[in-house]
Order: sequence, then C-alpha cells, then structure tokens
Amino acid sequence: MLPLIHVLLLFSSLLSFSSSISASQEHQFKVNGKVLELEESNFGAAISTFDYILVDFYAPWCGHCKRLAPELDKAAPVLAGLKQPIIVAKIDADRYKRLASKHEIDGYPTLKMFIHGVPSDYYGPRNADLLVRFMKKFVAPDVSILNSDSSISEFVEAAGTHFPIFIGFGLNESVISNLAVKYKKKAWFSVAKDFSGAVMTKYDFDKVPALASIHPAHNEQSIFYGPFEEKFPEDYIKQSLFPLALPINLDTLKLLKDDERKIVLTIVQDETDEKSLGLIKFMKAAASANRDLIFGYVGVKQWEDFAESFEVDKKSKLPKMIVWDGNKEYFSIIGSESIEETDIGTQISRFLEGYREGNVIQKRITGPSLIDFISSQMGIRLVFMIMFVVAVMILIFTIGKEEPLRGGSLDQVDHGGSTVSQKETIELHRAADKED
Repeated sequence: MLPLIHVLLLFSSLLSFSSSISASQEHQFKVNGKVLELEESNFGAAISTFDYILVDFYAPWCGHCKRLAPELDKAAPVLAGLKQPIIVAKIDADRYKRLASKHEIDGYPTLKMFIHGVPSDYYGPRNADLLVRFMKKFVAPDVSILNSDSSISEFVEAAGTHFPIFIGFGLNESVISNLAVKYKKKAWFSVAKDFSGAVMTKYDFDKVPALASIHPAHNEQSIFYGPFEEKFPEDYIKQSLFPLALPINLDTLKLLKDDERKIVLTIVQDETDEKSLGLIKFMKAAASANRDLIFGYVGVKQWEDFAESFEVDKKSKLPKMIVWDGNKEYFSIIGSESIEETDIGTQISRFLEGYREGNVIQKRITGPSLIDFISSQMGIRLVFMIMFVVAVMILIFTIGKEEPLRGGSLDQVDHGGSTVSQKETIELHRAADKED
C-alpha cells in the first residue's frame, strides 16, 4: 500500500498534468481577444476547450459574411474579457463542406453558439454592440436573485431590450428555475426578494407572489398572480414571450416557428404611418384578451413580398386581417375582409368572433411555402435575380464573348442581414462575376 505522501504527490502530479494540457490547448488557439480562424482539424478541439464559443460559418465570397466580419472583430475582445469569457471564432464552411453539412449549415453566414460543446443557433443582432449585450445572456445566471430596489433597476438596465424580462416578486426561485433553464435563450429571469412599495407601483402589482412580464422595447408589462402550480406559470411565460402586437420580419418569423398558436395577421400599407399606429393600439387591446392567439402586423412598404403571399396587391383594400397558421394555410373571415377607419375596436371584435364561430374561408398562400421561405431566408425576388443572371449569360454568349466566366458571388437581396441557402448561392456563385 502506498504511503499517504506518495498518494498526495501522485494526485498533485495528475492535477498539474491536466492543467498543462488545458493550458497548452488554449495556447494552441492563441487566445488574445481576436477572432480565431479554425480549420476542420482543430474544430472539435476548439469547441471542447472553451466553455462558450460563438462560431461564424462563412464563405470567403459571401457579401453578407464580409459585412459581418468587422462586427465580430469589434465584439471579440469585449466578449473575451467577460468574467465568463466567450470566444469568437470563424471557419470557412465553403471549404470544409463535410463539417458544414454535419452542423446543418445551409446558408452564409450562419452563427452557432457552442456551450460546453453543445450547439444552438444564434438568431440575435449582428451589430457589434448589440451582439455583445445579447451574448452576455448566455453566461448569465439562469435566475438572478435581486435583494433591493437598486438591484432590480440594475438588472432591468443590464438586460436591455432584445428579450422579455420576467421578475418574480415574493416568489420562490424554485417555481421558475426549470422554466428559466428551458427558456433561457428567449428571456431573462429573476426573483426579487426585497423591494419597496415604489417598486410595486412601478410594476403595477398589489400583492405577492406575483410574476411580472416586461417588454422594454415595446413599453409593455403585465402581471400574473398564479396559480403557480402545474403548467400555469409556463403557459403565462410562453404567452408573454412576444409583445402584444408583433412586427413581422425575418427575425420574428424565426421565433414564431416554435410557437403553435395561430397568428392574427394585419396587413397595412405602411407600419409607421399614423393610421397604422392607431390600429396597432386596438390590436394590443384585443391581444391582451386573446392570449391563445398571436397578433402580428406587416406593412406592404416594409415587406411587399411577404404581404403578396396573402393575395395582397395594389388593388387590395387595406388594412386587411387574416388568421394564419404560420405555414401554408390562412383563413379569411366572412364579412371582415378589411378594416374601416371608424369603430375599429368593434370590427376587430367581430373579426375574432367570426373566426371562433368558424365563419371562415380557408385559403393557401400563393407562391412557395413560407416555411421554406423562412429556412432559406430568401424571397420571391430571388426569381428575378436568377432571371437577370440568365439574361446576362445569354447576352454574353450572344455577342460571342469567349472569355470564361470567373468564379464569384452574387448577393441575395438583403432583408436585414439575412442569409441565402447554400445550394442556391453556389449556383449563383458559379454564374456571376465576383462582387468585390
């Protein structure tokens, strides 16, 4: 039997050896606050070495990738300097196609967050400052414990405006701890242990326990008084993840794909004009009383391609309301095809009554499936782009140009920094001159 001193020395040696391996791995990746350039050979080592690593799967010829790169360069040193560091890395997914296929990369650029080696898709902002604030959420506690009015204010300020915030007042953290883990990617969670009457007034509750839902970007908040058993808290959280009236764009569509509720969609000419803003207020009032539905709106001016999928053209009378299943089908309500300018509240109530009573005409969206539209993140305009490329090629061959086309890229129309599908991008890439 080995003497105790020998056992201790052996244990110490093992710890030293383990530390040296970890240190050598980190040294291998030159952790200096810059974006790491990974290869297929060291990709696995990188995601196993670092607890938190954000990976940019890019293609050198992709215009969107080129615009994202400087934002990641600015964010990388800030994220690396956090108390719980987040490493930013990139890998040429066009070169390492097998690795890209393994991680289901179908567009460029695609960002994935690896937490202890487990990947999750990143759908947050891509501006450096906003990206940093968004990423801090991944390393924050599942449930923050707040013990004063000032700590509540600091928590809300630090959380920012990109996620809903849930604060349990006088609530035991065990009630929402599992839900906080489940919905960590979608919301901030906290429990306030001590607070004043001023806080109760600010968040508009008069008894405890109470769970507050706050949407800072939309200046909205609501209170849930229970019951806090079974699935009631989760139902409230799920129904409160979106604001009462949700603007529809590519980013929000990605969030909606995981929600099974039907969407009451209002199509207006321009989301920002005075009439539309007034209508949105009525939508919020209806949404607060109909939490089993999601209320959304889109402007033809903001996203014409999307609006046209619901038989909207220049002759259509707007605003128009429909109920959409989030995929290929939607319902037009008999007698409520459009909204007049007067007595809007009554018209919306009549629309909802007609839907619940089944006075509907079932229709299918025109054009491609919107699920396909979301996953590929490309619109109907791509058809015109392909037609344009074909026309250019015909013109080139017509005038007898003998010089072969150089490999390059043709960027998809930019919908807020969206990516295009890998297959279609490669086809365009082969057919067009380099953008840069």
